[in-house]
Amino acid sequence: MAEPQPLPFDPIAEARRHWRERWGEEPARPMAAVTSIMRVQQILLARLNELLRPHGLTFPRYETLMLLVFSSSGSLPVGKMGERLQVHRTSMTHMADRLEEAGLVTRVSHAQDRRSTLIAITDAGRALAERATRTLNDAGMAMDPLGEAEQEAITRLLTAIRRDEGDFA
Repeated sequence: MAEPQPLPFDPIAEARRHWRERWGEEPARPMAAVTSIMRVQQILLARLNELLRPHGLTFPRYETLMLLVFSSSGSLPVGKMGERLQVHRTSMTHMADRLEEAGLVTRVSHAQDRRSTLIAITDAGRALAERATRTLNDAGMAMDPLGEAEQEAITRLLTAIRRDEGDFA
């Protein structure tokens, strides 16, 4: 399949122009901001997945491994993992299945609650997460078009929206 060619114009700027003509600048400004955020999310996810592909990972699978790497015991219940990654329990179970098939995680009994199962990262999972992290760090997490101050500013601005929407306390 051929690589998509860049458009000869900015479609979001064009949409903003149409929006402004029809409804004015006040609603056009947030429309352009939201549309830009959504498009950048698509671009970044595609780039991160491209960087992770040689490791046999997607960004959601990488995030799952890193959650386990950062947990104090290297294991968490599926439900807790879903909460922290903000994905439905069914999706989290499917993710754990794929990672288990690859030998990157294993299911273990919960010592305090026999009804519960923990997902634990394996040595192979830790090693892969480390290699993948080096790749992402070397690529600046695909944020290299922005300088340090810009990266801090965008994080601060998006955190304000997340906080206002109740994403965290």
